[in-house]
Amino acid sequence: MGRRRVTLADVAREAGVSSTTASLVLSGRGVELRISDVVQERVREVSERLGWRPNIVSVGLRRGSSRTLGFISDTVATSQLAGDLIKGALEAAHERGYMLFIGESEGDPQLEAELTDALLDRQVDGIILGSMFTLDRALPAALEHVPTVLLNALPLPAGASVAPSLVPSLVPSLVPSPVPDELEAGRAAARLLLDAGHRSIHIVGAGAHPGQTPPGTVAGRERLVGILEVLAAAGVEPVSGHLCTEWLPPDGYRAVSRLLAEHGPGQALITFNDRLAFGAYQAVQEAGLSVPEDVSIVSFDDHPLAGWLRPGLTTFAIPHEALGRRAVELLLATIDGQPAVPAPATEHRLPMPLRERHSVARTGREGQR
Repeated sequence: MGRRRVTLADVAREAGVSSTTASLVLSGRGVELRISDVVQERVREVSERLGWRPNIVSVGLRRGSSRTLGFISDTVATSQLAGDLIKGALEAAHERGYMLFIGESEGDPQLEAELTDALLDRQVDGIILGSMFTLDRALPAALEHVPTVLLNALPLPAGASVAPSLVPSLVPSLVPSPVPDELEAGRAAARLLLDAGHRSIHIVGAGAHPGQTPPGTVAGRERLVGILEVLAAAGVEPVSGHLCTEWLPPDGYRAVSRLLAEHGPGQALITFNDRLAFGAYQAVQEAGLSVPEDVSIVSFDDHPLAGWLRPGLTTFAIPHEALGRRAVELLLATIDGQPAVPAPATEHRLPMPLRERHSVARTGREGQR
């Protein structure tokens, strides 16, 4: 047959039967319709020899499902940090008999639109729009009537203004959105330091007052709200806040170098991601101090290097794989017409597990709230 795809008609012709008979045999209905064993065996032998495969797209369209899902992300697929989002989605799709098509927009709205059109042209049953970092976003107009999940994104409310390039629409109230529970992680980080007896607490990456976070960082916004809420309830104010427009090691190094020059040892830091913490470690070491004996540090993200630091960094992990799995589960529930659980929630917050290592020391003042 050369390189041409082997068709059912080819099998029927080679086996000397009608296309209908070949179809019935290969769909497993030969016995039911009393087709002789000899004929069934001949059809199966020919189909195997010719390398015939069923046309899944045609079968799916007849059944009203292509058994395929689309996954469009900004930079998830090319990131070393968030690749488990895709791993979790792939595993969940495979377990349920679905294939996942993956496209990367690199944050370009035009490319995202083109990928969306390409997936819809291929009759995918639904689409996951994934983000490397948690963000606020609108549902693209092309997906208004398509089963969709916003992964690691908080849907903008109806009527919210966004950049025109996003081509926003009013977000349906039941578009599911699995996200890390950054708010609770912020609360837990503050509680961890308080329970260890710390009262001289500094914030690195954000300011010491509500709203003092880099523009557009949902994670920073929610972490800060949770931290300040718990500290206020304990009657503790942050000693200082250090707003950084970038959360990279050099930013953490500069902020913590200034902090230590002013306040000296005996401090506790909440760094807003692990890369800031890496810079903080360097600043502590260069000041002739040590973690956690002189400076305690708790952070967020669980970067792959966090466990390799000495001492290991205590941090709250983003549950990437669980988020990817949850996105597929929610998408399939939407495709099946099932309500989101818990209904009618839009946000589905997944816990950020604590990776407790050795960067927080107890002061002997535990429980003094």
